[in-house]
Amino acid sequence: MVFLVERVVTASLRCQWEDNSGLANAIQGKPVIFCLWHNRLAISMMVHRRHPRKLAALVSASKDGALLAAVLGKFGVAQVRGSSSRRGPQALLELTTRGEMGYDLAVTPDGPKGPRYIAQAGVISLAQITGFPIIAVTCNTRRKVCIKSWDGFQIPLPFSRCDMILNKPLLVPREAGAVRREELRRELEASLNDSSMD
Repeated sequence: MVFLVERVVTASLRCQWEDNSGLANAIQGKPVIFCLWHNRLAISMMVHRRHPRKLAALVSASKDGALLAAVLGKFGVAQVRGSSSRRGPQALLELTTRGEMGYDLAVTPDGPKGPRYIAQAGVISLAQITGFPIIAVTCNTRRKVCIKSWDGFQIPLPFSRCDMILNKPLLVPREAGAVRREELRRELEASLNDSSMD
């Protein structure tokens, strides 16, 4: 049911795309790490359909994560279960393995429990290990319903205008130390927040 609702609603949206990532010209290129805020998950599959490459997503090992995993499976997205608090090291290893197999990776850096709009360090570690660029993605929907949850989960209303933004890639050098990693974490957080509108 969730799958069908998503397809119907997103098909009705009037989308304006702003792609600063260069991804459209590199369909067969190196895998990337898509990064988006947790409350934008409802229409994240629009990016996947626009760039139909193999994709593996980090999904919480909780019961809520099980529902998301089932929905992602309908879209042909591979799931890696884990978070910063549960199966963190195993999930990082599994994501790295998927990346070596040619999969793009998808992470919500403020998930699964927040704080909202604060990027955790895990995605920076993933980018450093894999060497993949991080592409911060956001979508700003003009008409939507916001659920009363920790992230203010957003559900777009049919026929709304939606601005889809893919930001410039962020690279994490293999030799980056703790100070540089923190600078890049803050840069990623700012990139997502500066392009997002509540």
